[in-house]
Amino acid sequence: MQFDLFYELAVPGYTGVEDAAEQAVFHDTLAELALADELGFGAAWLVEHHFMPEYSHSSAPDLFLAAAAQRTTRLRLGLGIVPLPYHHPVLVAERIATLDILSRGRVELGIGRGFSPLEHRVFAAPMADSRAQMGEALDLLRACLGPDPISHAGTFYAVPEAVTVHPRPVQRPHPPLWLAAVSPESFELAAGLGLGVLAGPFKPWFMVREDLRRYRRAWQAAGHAAPPRAAMTLGILCLEDGRRARQLGRQCMPWFYRLLLQHTRPVLAELYAGYEYYRRLGRLAPLMEKTLSLKTLELLGLVIVGDPAHCRRKLAALTGAGVDRVLCAVGAGGLPHGIVCESLELLAREVLPHFEGGA
Repeated sequence: MQFDLFYELAVPGYTGVEDAAEQAVFHDTLAELALADELGFGAAWLVEHHFMPEYSHSSAPDLFLAAAAQRTTRLRLGLGIVPLPYHHPVLVAERIATLDILSRGRVELGIGRGFSPLEHRVFAAPMADSRAQMGEALDLLRACLGPDPISHAGTFYAVPEAVTVHPRPVQRPHPPLWLAAVSPESFELAAGLGLGVLAGPFKPWFMVREDLRRYRRAWQAAGHAAPPRAAMTLGILCLEDGRRARQLGRQCMPWFYRLLLQHTRPVLAELYAGYEYYRRLGRLAPLMEKTLSLKTLELLGLVIVGDPAHCRRKLAALTGAGVDRVLCAVGAGGLPHGIVCESLELLAREVLPHFEGGA
């Protein structure tokens, strides 16, 4: 199992003046990625979100990862994810290829359709069309990353005459592709398209476990030559003193998930065409909000907090269920830089070596 890092570039309100805190988060995260590169973590993934204060200030992740590329040599750089309906696929291809060149071929490209009604309204991307638009965008994106001139006449996009898209990515035919999956049907879609699957961070583990079984069955049925790729995002905090870890986790982990529920509430509470499964998940939201605590999050399998032995035991269960990569949100964006670095070093020393593909 490979261990990656996952960042929302969260800026908790309790850390100080927002502008100063925001700038510190950006620079501290770059320092953490440089450390993770030295420690042997596999990749660092950044989301793309807009208009989500405190929870996520990661609105231009490709720019951020370009900076990270110049501070690292081995760490792979993941976009988790690019919401394709918000962007023209030609522009996505150009920026991804640029990042792949700057990083010397270290990009991992996650795609999805986005879940925020506000984002969809601002970027003029109707939610009812998002699944079909994403499918067309993916086909065009793949063509743009290839060597041949492209033209396209579709429902959502038009390239009226043949053009050759530059630059070309280092990785051929293109960087590894992943799909953000929430509904069981999305896991099957990812398998059919030959994409890796990105699960989490707000769906309980007992549900994700069944989704991964469905994904692997669908992958096998599709007859792909390559092995399936399944990743799951978790909030994690590993410290030598498990009691200290839990004391810190009682603040940062519920804070993160409380804001996550706040920002997903619109799509969880209302019925949007194409997002019916989110409405079903929304039935769990009031219960989670009412009982939101570190213990509840642990019972749902959304976080792992404790000493190295505890973390190893919990992570071993994921390996047995077919998780190939764990995307670790260390401290869930709610802890000081020094504690995050402390946890990264301990994970690298006491946890990763116990799993195949670790440091």
